[in-house]
Amino acid sequence: MGGGHLISLVLEMCSETRLFLFKEDRTYGLTKETSNSQYHFPRCLKRSDLIKALADALPPETVRFGYKVVAVTMDPKNMFPTLTLNNGSSIRAKVLIGCDGSNSVVADFLGIKPTRLFALCAVRGLTSYPNGHVFSPELVRIKRDRVMVGRIPVDNNLVYWFVTVPLSWLDRKFPDDPELIRKLTTKITEGFPSDAVEMIEGSDLDSLSITHLRYHAPWEMLVGRFRRGPITVAGDAMHAMGPFLGQGGSAALEDAVVLARNLGRKIASLSPYERGKEIMTDKIGQAFDQYVEERRMRMVRLATQAYLTGLILGSPPMSITKFIAAIIMVILFRDRNEHAKFDCGNL
Repeated sequence: MGGGHLISLVLEMCSETRLFLFKEDRTYGLTKETSNSQYHFPRCLKRSDLIKALADALPPETVRFGYKVVAVTMDPKNMFPTLTLNNGSSIRAKVLIGCDGSNSVVADFLGIKPTRLFALCAVRGLTSYPNGHVFSPELVRIKRDRVMVGRIPVDNNLVYWFVTVPLSWLDRKFPDDPELIRKLTTKITEGFPSDAVEMIEGSDLDSLSITHLRYHAPWEMLVGRFRRGPITVAGDAMHAMGPFLGQGGSAALEDAVVLARNLGRKIASLSPYERGKEIMTDKIGQAFDQYVEERRMRMVRLATQAYLTGLILGSPPMSITKFIAAIIMVILFRDRNEHAKFDCGNL
C-alpha cells in the first residue's frame, strides 16, 4: 500500500497531547500525555495527500474519481452485486466492499442501522503560515465552557484545527458560505487565547467545513451484521464515530490490512481446480466473516470511548449524564492512550 511513501508525507512527528482548561485569561488543569514509544503519537496529514498516496500505489486507472453509488442490488441466482452510479451507469461486481462513509448506501443494503447524531457539531479547517508557525509538533486541545478548540501541525507551514460546540448554540441550518463559517467560528471562540483566535481568523477558506457529528452506536456494532454474500463494509460505513480520539482514518487503514490479510489467505489456500465461481464466492464470504469478527471488538472499544467522550463534551456542566459518562470512562479506559497502541498485525 505504499506504506513508506505514506510515512514520508508526515513531516512533523507529534509526541505529546496537551489539554488546557481556559477561563478569563488564565489556564487551569493542564495535563500532558507523553507517549513512551516512537509509534504511539498523533500524526496529521491532509486527506488529499493520503488519497493520492494510496491511489498512486495502484496500477493506473484502478481508481475512478468523481462517481457516487446511489443504489445496490443483488442477483438472487449468483449473488453478484450490481452498483448504480449517479450518472446512470452501472457496475456488475463479483465482490463489493463499501467504504462510502457514514451515509453509506452499501451499509443500508446490508441492513446496518443508520448513524445517530451527537448533540455536537464541529468546524474543521486548515491555516497556512507562509513564514512558518511557532506551534510545537503536538496535539493541543483548549476547552472553555462547552467549546473545545484543537490544533495539530501538518508541517512547518500548515496547521489543522477543529472547534466543537454544542448544537444548541447554533441555528439548525448550518452556513454553506466559508466566509460565514469563519465569522461564526471566530464569534464562538471569543475569549480563547489570541493565537487560537488568529489561527481561525487566518484560515484557508477553501478548507472550512461545518458538520453535525454522527456515530454508530457501540451496542449496535456488538451485534450488527456486516456481511451478506460477497458484500461487506469498512471505514465509516462500518464504524462511524466522533472525531474525539483522532482514530477514524487509522481504524479504516486497520480495516484494509485485516481485510486484505483474510482475503489473501483464503484465496491462496485454493488450488487451481477449486477456483470456480461457487467455491471462490464461498471462500470470499468466509474471509469477510473472519474480517468482521476480528475487527468487531476493536471497533466496539473505539466507538465506546469516542461515544463517552462525546457525551462528556456535549453535556451541560454538572449534569448526571456527564457524571455517569466520566465514571464509565475511568472504569473502562484507565489508559487514555491505549487505543493508539493497538497492533492490527501484518499483511
